[in-house]
Amino acid sequence: MSDVEGIERYGYTQELRRSLSFRDLVVYGLIFMVPIAPFGIFGSVFQGSGGMVALAYAIGMLAMMFTAGSYAQMSRAFPMAGSVYTYAGRGIGAPVGFLSGWMILLDYVLVPSLLYLIASVAMNSLVPAVPVWLWLIAFVVLNTVVNYLGIEMTARINRIMLVAELIVLALFLVVGVVALAQGKGHGSVLSPLYNHATFSWGLVFGAVSIAVLSFLGFDGISTLAEENRESARAIGRSMVAALVLTGVLFIVQTWVASLLVPDQARLIAHGDPDGTAFYDAARAAGGAWLAKLTALATAISWGFANSLVAQAATSRLLYAMARDRQLPGFLAKVHPRRRVPVNATLLVAAVSLGLGLYMDSRSDGITLLSSLVNFGAMTAFLVLHVAVVVHYVVRSGSRDWWRHLIAPALGFLILGYVVINAKVAAQKMGFVWLAVGVVVLVGLLIARRRPTLAGITGEEAGQ
Repeated sequence: MSDVEGIERYGYTQELRRSLSFRDLVVYGLIFMVPIAPFGIFGSVFQGSGGMVALAYAIGMLAMMFTAGSYAQMSRAFPMAGSVYTYAGRGIGAPVGFLSGWMILLDYVLVPSLLYLIASVAMNSLVPAVPVWLWLIAFVVLNTVVNYLGIEMTARINRIMLVAELIVLALFLVVGVVALAQGKGHGSVLSPLYNHATFSWGLVFGAVSIAVLSFLGFDGISTLAEENRESARAIGRSMVAALVLTGVLFIVQTWVASLLVPDQARLIAHGDPDGTAFYDAARAAGGAWLAKLTALATAISWGFANSLVAQAATSRLLYAMARDRQLPGFLAKVHPRRRVPVNATLLVAAVSLGLGLYMDSRSDGITLLSSLVNFGAMTAFLVLHVAVVVHYVVRSGSRDWWRHLIAPALGFLILGYVVINAKVAAQKMGFVWLAVGVVVLVGLLIARRRPTLAGITGEEAGQ
């Protein structure tokens, strides 16, 4: 059965344009995760892990691999937009899907604001004459125009930006390795992976809860299921491919940077409040030019490339929920010629701009946004693993124990431990957001507007 037939089976009409290849999907995932993502949060992960940054990223990649496997299984069963919202709703029940969509919104809606803010702060550090708020407006307007022009334009920009990021990363790695060979490194070569003086599982998993921010985005590929021109399997395969490629790059670059940190003890003790730890390591390896280049690359990749795909993914999630009448219907409007969810795209831009400007006025804006984004994603991923077991094992009677029971269970346990070790502030605010979602759901039930999904039976809907 083709993907289009699968969508029509569930009562939907193919509205979005199917134009993305497997390569486009992989590039999209790579750009969303940003191959140089550790540049911006390296200092926080270094402090949180007691210097074992490579270990934190390795565990983070392992956890995300289990999650990617669950995404792959559910995207084959339900090849449509909506991400966790669709998979939990159809795999467990519509009310659960609503709450999962509500939690993943905490990730998807906030992450563009976070990316714009980090990039604007970085650009302001390079060009102080231009204030943060002006950089933020420029990034939002630019990305909104590109996304409005259509998914093909977004895909073309993605390929260009990916090449640029990989060139900068290659320069850092080459210069960094040469510097290490010249004796400019500090500590044991294995210390980024294991340091007996600081190691504890609680410490490492606390750092993983920060490091996984770099991996968030591979799941965004699932929101493009209705724009994928190949088989439904391409969604899962592209997720795994993007995750493995990016994970290896994260581990290698943080390993090299960790050995080049000028004062490791000071970074662990006092943290990295200015977010310059990676650039300091680059300066130690190659001088001021490499520090400035890596800072500029971070600003452009986070503020343009990553924010571009984040806005696209968020608009598709809003479109999917609005199409099912679980969000206001105007968000389901598709541009007749561009074939993009135009109102959802504009709403994401407005929210990103307003929230970004507000968080810029707070001293803890970036930290608060980062913790909330992670909490929303992790809790939604937990539900995703449960959805695999319920849909395949409980309902369909699958005996593929590894893919449909053991792997999801392991993914659930790892992510559960990460959530438990997350920052208390993120836990409190995340549960407040969940409580609001429960209140909204109860309100829908009282108003007799129980969440429903097209083409689904009463039993499947959880009735």
